[in-house]
Amino acid sequence: MNLMNRLVIGAGIAGSLLTGGIVGAAIAGPLAASAATSPSAAATAASPAAGSGTFVPNENATHEAGESAAREAQENAGQFPTVP
Repeated sequence: MNLMNRLVIGAGIAGSLLTGGIVGAAIAGPLAASAATSPSAAATAASPAAGSGTFVPNENATHEAGESAAREAQENAGQFPTVP
């Protein structure tokens, strides 16, 4: 193999690696940035029901007095409340 062939093949490999790195960063960059902020919000929302795997509503009279009708409806349906 002569010197010109080696240079052309080396340049092709280097260009391929560079292009692959740029494409990979463009695809994975936004995913990594959004993944860094999402778990904190998801972990706080999932932490009350994480122990048993099912939602158990708080039926304490003091808690029920300050609860909205929409939240009570979600609790009665067995859903994790998303409204205050």
